[in-house]
Amino acid sequence: MERIGIYGGTFNPPHAGHIHAAKEAVKALQLDRLLMVPAHITPNKEIPEGTAEPEQRLEMVKLAVQDCPKIEVTDLELKRKGTSYTYQTILELRKQYPKAQLYLLMGTDMFLAFESWREPDIIMANAVIAVLYRGEKGERDAIFAQKEHLEARGGKIRIVKNQVLAISSTNLRRLLAFQCAKPFLAEGTGAYIRECGLYDSAADWKNLPMEELERVVIRLLNPNRVAHVLGCRDTAMDLAKRWGANETDAARAGILHDVTKALDGPLQLTLCREYGTILDDFGQRYPKTLHALTGSLVAERIFGENEAVVSAIRHHTTGRANMSLLEKIIYVADYMEPCRKFQGVEKLRELAYSDIDAALKLGLEMTIENLISREQEISPESRDALAYLNNN
Repeated sequence: MERIGIYGGTFNPPHAGHIHAAKEAVKALQLDRLLMVPAHITPNKEIPEGTAEPEQRLEMVKLAVQDCPKIEVTDLELKRKGTSYTYQTILELRKQYPKAQLYLLMGTDMFLAFESWREPDIIMANAVIAVLYRGEKGERDAIFAQKEHLEARGGKIRIVKNQVLAISSTNLRRLLAFQCAKPFLAEGTGAYIRECGLYDSAADWKNLPMEELERVVIRLLNPNRVAHVLGCRDTAMDLAKRWGANETDAARAGILHDVTKALDGPLQLTLCREYGTILDDFGQRYPKTLHALTGSLVAERIFGENEAVVSAIRHHTTGRANMSLLEKIIYVADYMEPCRKFQGVEKLRELAYSDIDAALKLGLEMTIENLISREQEISPESRDALAYLNNN
């Protein structure tokens, strides 16, 4: 009996994580072939505006798997158009391969939400559910409880241990905009993206007017970060006006200060490597703290910001000894913008308009006290910044 895997998704764009998972599934399930099925419109995920057209996503998947034996690409869902419901795809493939054993691949999030899909019983009656599981302890109980529950309903479930690469298409689109996505793309796919100028890979964002800069940056942020970033920008402008700093620089540093915040620790390291940046020991050990550094690199390389803005972004989380006025403003604005709610923030806000150095010192002290209480290491730059203020 032929064993056929089915791997659907938007593939917007297809990346190394997709291809790695597909190859591992072929081995683990001993598949004779695996069909990758780009969706036309998914019922549970919106395709962002300004990204690739369906035909372009199909072509990118073909390029991504061109050197992968047993992996094929089908345009079944693209030709069907409309919303791509998996049960319809399974029924079409069942007709096409009536004697085959079908295996439907899915990640753990999709598996846990499987019963909310359209016609899950039809899917289970016609295919084995193959769950790509990374073996994470936090997921194990839920995954195996769901397996037992669905098997009681007549489903056949295979848990496929798979060290899926930690990259999402959303973050890959960010890396493409930052011009550092090469490690996660097949060579042919990367060349196609550049040739077509997809995913902002050919965008010229240097010296954008403020309104357009805001629009671009908001697209690069996680949605839950937008209010904070806008608040930081507005607060930085107010503080710049109060202390006689350049208000335009303050606004631009405020809007850009968290531009890379959505990237996790490993992707922060990827950006540094691709930009040729050598990290100190603290940065290598605590990559989640790198967004200030990577944000400054992106502000300079991608957005063409001046040295003052770049430096203010670079030091907005740790501070440093002998900070410039703009650096102090961005550090304090980030700490006290209107969305911030913690004990001591009102005192910090009062000091910010009467004594910016005192506000900076209080912010550093609170940060260091918090890190000590959580038994976390303190950045050497923060120690230097506080020591400088105490001695001057």
